[in-house]
Amino acid sequence: MNLLIFIILGYLSGSIPFGYLIAKAKGIDIRKTGSGNIGATNIFRTLGPAVGILVFVLDFIKGLAPTLAALFYLNDPLQVILVGLAAILGHSFSIFLKGKGGKGAATGLGVLAVIAPDILAFTAILVVILIFTTRYVSAGSIFGAVTVATLMFILGKPLPYAMVSLLAAALIVVRHIPNIKRLMAGTERKI
Repeated sequence: MNLLIFIILGYLSGSIPFGYLIAKAKGIDIRKTGSGNIGATNIFRTLGPAVGILVFVLDFIKGLAPTLAALFYLNDPLQVILVGLAAILGHSFSIFLKGKGGKGAATGLGVLAVIAPDILAFTAILVVILIFTTRYVSAGSIFGAVTVATLMFILGKPLPYAMVSLLAAALIVVRHIPNIKRLMAGTERKI
């Protein structure tokens, strides 16, 4: 019963569409602007760096908070990661946006900060270098997701963490298919 409550709260936390709400407060429907995504990158491009960073931090926290609570109260790797996955799915398929949402990268990073801060730190360095050299956030998100899943297995993290990281990486890659097509066509927007 506790697990079910935590999963529901994780999903609801992830479902809060901060990018959409903040843009709406500024008179913009972010779903109809730029890439149409509610995440931090589109907000950054549309409303500027300060607002983009704010949305990134809020999306990060909505993954971190329920996962941290689950780690503290449930303390079982499978249960903790299920709560984290619920937050990522909430962000990607928000109940408040009729099943639509963002790509899950920032929220996934919040989950990762709880379950594997060492992998987060290492991957973050690589992703920042990649983004600064290519100026493609989408490439950094995809590379980061795959790197995290790979390192989970290599470093022998708990199997539930590794398996869900693999699932999250697949979700992030699938949600980035339009970006991948634009990258291949040379039409992806740079930051």
